[in-house]
Amino acid sequence: MQRVKNFMEFQKELTTNAHLQQEFKDDPVKAILQFKSSVPDSWVYRVVVGSLGLAILIVIAGVILLSFSDKDVQPTILTLFTAIASGSVGALAGLLS
Repeated sequence: MQRVKNFMEFQKELTTNAHLQQEFKDDPVKAILQFKSSVPDSWVYRVVVGSLGLAILIVIAGVILLSFSDKDVQPTILTLFTAIASGSVGALAGLLS
């Protein structure tokens, strides 16, 4: 059996493959479970998602620590933190969608 990437490919395979049709009639859940997702579950995605999440947490912790410090904070530092956090959130949302 080939790997399908989406439901449309599964539907096409189901309409053209008589053996799959019979399996689907006998046990639909088992027939569907034969087709695995085409997105690989590799360590690279986990490392990237973890890194982006860690960057967001570090920025949040940095902003909290700066707000409690008595030092004057330059606006460019806050702008940099905002850029890092928003870029990380955007990249994380793109990877997880």
